[in-house]
Amino acid sequence: MNRHNYFVKVLIKINNFINSLLERNLNKLNVANLKKILINNKIFLSTFFLAILFLSYLSLPNIFNQNQVSIELKKTLAEKLNLEFNFKKKLKYKFLPRPHFITNESSLIFNEKKISEINKIKIYVSLENLFSLKNMKIKNVVIEEANFNLNKNNYGFFIKLLDNNFKDINFEILDSNIFYRNSENEVLFINNIINARYFYDLNESKNILYSKNNIFNLDYLIELSDYEKKIKLNSKIKIESLNLQIENQFLYGEKFNIGLSEFNLLNSKSTVEYKTNKNYFEFKLFDKFQKSKYTYNGKLNFRPFHSNLEGSAIEINFDYLFSTNGIIKQLLKTELLNNRNIDFKLNISANKIKNFDNFVNIFLNSKIQEGLIDLDETKFSWKNHVDFNLTNSLIYVKNGKLILDANSEINIINLDEVYKFLITPKDLRKKINKVNVRFTYMFDDKTLNINDIIVDGTLYKNLNSNFNQILLKDNKLQNKIYLKKMLNDAIRNYVG
Repeated sequence: MNRHNYFVKVLIKINNFINSLLERNLNKLNVANLKKILINNKIFLSTFFLAILFLSYLSLPNIFNQNQVSIELKKTLAEKLNLEFNFKKKLKYKFLPRPHFITNESSLIFNEKKISEINKIKIYVSLENLFSLKNMKIKNVVIEEANFNLNKNNYGFFIKLLDNNFKDINFEILDSNIFYRNSENEVLFINNIINARYFYDLNESKNILYSKNNIFNLDYLIELSDYEKKIKLNSKIKIESLNLQIENQFLYGEKFNIGLSEFNLLNSKSTVEYKTNKNYFEFKLFDKFQKSKYTYNGKLNFRPFHSNLEGSAIEINFDYLFSTNGIIKQLLKTELLNNRNIDFKLNISANKIKNFDNFVNIFLNSKIQEGLIDLDETKFSWKNHVDFNLTNSLIYVKNGKLILDANSEINIINLDEVYKFLITPKDLRKKINKVNVRFTYMFDDKTLNINDIIVDGTLYKNLNSNFNQILLKDNKLQNKIYLKKMLNDAIRNYVG
């Protein structure tokens, strides 16, 4: 019975609440409130109607004849970008996220020859004049997954694009490849375009190309700026993995072009002055200090391709070239030097080696062919008491490690000074004139393996055990003590 009464009371309370709610709201339902409701509905209906009209406006290009759309778009692209496109499939129109036409399997014509196959192209148009096909404005063109084929006749295609007017249109290339081919149509190298964009800088009145790329597994950024007066081309190249940034100013000329580049490499700044034409590239490289610490001169001939670089320096730092992250290892890993057409010679003379002051009169003689570096006839001295000369040498990368295999001819000029330095006991000071050593040096591990030792024309196999797995440390004093002991042990074994 109690449960029944409780249930009845709950129903009564609910009924009273509903009645109270209706009374309050019905009392407010007068002429003024009805008017507000009608106004709100009118606003809603107007907004809805306008939305329908806007969506209908955005959809207008769907009613145009597809062949006529293709003709008008190709005509506008030719006028704006000086490019001829061939659309193999029908264009599809979409208005989200913004109005654009899209098609697959297109091609690009440049100088009356097909230069690229394009998997996808998007052509974004302005919201203005969608009702008029001929007055429709292209705002942005995006090419995706294209393959460009370049050679000596069209290699300047991407720079030539900067001559166009990008004030009203942007041009982008995404996830595409450049295949550069020789006269036999063989691929010399492939450059991957991650993201490239052409646009106009209104403040400085110049066209800009900003591009993220990858070549030989090496990521780099490039920015090209072409001024309206067409008298100079500025560029910036940044390779983060090599800590290298290059800024360049290029001035156009009638017979040849001249330029000025600044290099920032591992916190060191250098300047390059150069001139070039279709047959050669000639340059001079020096540092930016008043008393130049180094200067290099070089020339690259394009027909046929070969190059040479000569230079001199007060001090040479081999860490830049041969360390774990040095330029040589990075270039060899990228396989950039593996091309059989590359013939490069580098000759550098220096007074001393950085962090190794006792090594003087350095002459680095190198030749690069087919991905191998030859150091034959590279010479240096130790305190003017011992002369070293490398023969039968090769630098290469194996299993990701930089390796030098070479023979070293060691001519001893002042044996007494050598024995004094080593603190060799007098009873072991035997006459030695020349030593030939065949060795392998691992740059990454800083280990030296001696394979053969010939003293004054005689092979001594028992000496090899003294030089098995020589581990060089970062501490110069430890290395000095370690090498002195090792050499004296070898001399003791040699004397017998």
